[in-house]
Amino acid sequence: MVPVVVAAVLVGLLAAPPLRGLVARFAVPEGEPWCAACPSCGRDVRLLPPTGRCPGCRERLGAGAWSVETVAAAAAAAVAYAADGPAAAALGWAAALGVALGFVDARVRRLPYRLTLPLLGGVAALLTVAALVDGRPGALLRCLLVALAVGAVLELAVWAGALGPGDSPLGLALGGLLGWYGWSVALGGLFAAAVLAGLWAVLRAAAALVRRRPVRGLDVPVGPFLLLGALTAVLAR
Repeated sequence: MVPVVVAAVLVGLLAAPPLRGLVARFAVPEGEPWCAACPSCGRDVRLLPPTGRCPGCRERLGAGAWSVETVAAAAAAAVAYAADGPAAAALGWAAALGVALGFVDARVRRLPYRLTLPLLGGVAALLTVAALVDGRPGALLRCLLVALAVGAVLELAVWAGALGPGDSPLGLALGGLLGWYGWSVALGGLFAAAVLAGLWAVLRAAAALVRRRPVRGLDVPVGPFLLLGALTAVLAR
C-alpha cells in the first residue's frame, strides 16, 4: 500500500500545474469573463508553477504558493488509500476536479458549470463502466437514486437562496459517487459536510469575536465541504 500511496502523491503533484490553471481561469467574480490569460502580460495560464505566479511577469494568479500542490497530493493519497474495485477511476476523477472546484469556491463563492458539468459527466460515465465491468447494474441504479436525492435537496436550498446554482450539479456528481458505496455512506458524506461547514462557520465567528471585530455574514463556501465530506465518508466506510 505504501508504494501505491507514494505513487499517487507524485501523480497529484504532476496534476497540480493544470489544476492551478483551472483555478486561475475560473476563480473570477460573478459577471466577469473567465481569465484565459495573465491580465498583465497576456501569457496563457493553463499551466502554472507551484509559486502561483505568472512565468512571464511574476504576477500572482489564483491560489497561494504550494497550496494546490499540497491539496492535490493529499487528495491523491486519500484516493489511493480508499479506492478499490472498478469505481476507483470515478473517485480519482472527482478528486482531481474537486481540488480545482474547492479552490474556486473558496476564493469567489461560485462553482462554475464549466467544471461541475465535466465532473458530473465523467463520474456518470466512469460509474457506468464500473457497473458493467463489475456486473452490478443494481449498484448503478442506486447511484442514480442517491444522485437524484442529493441533487433535489441541494436544488431546494438553491431555490431558497441558501446555495448557489453550481451546488446542484456538484451534489448530483457526489451523490452518484457515494451511491456506489451505499446509502449509509451517502448519508455519512452529507452529515460530514454539514458538520464541517458548521464548524468552519463557528470558528470564523469565534475568530472575529476574539479580534473584537463585528461578525458579518459568514458566507461559508459549501463546495469544499461537500467534497471533503464525501471523501471522509469514503475513507471511513
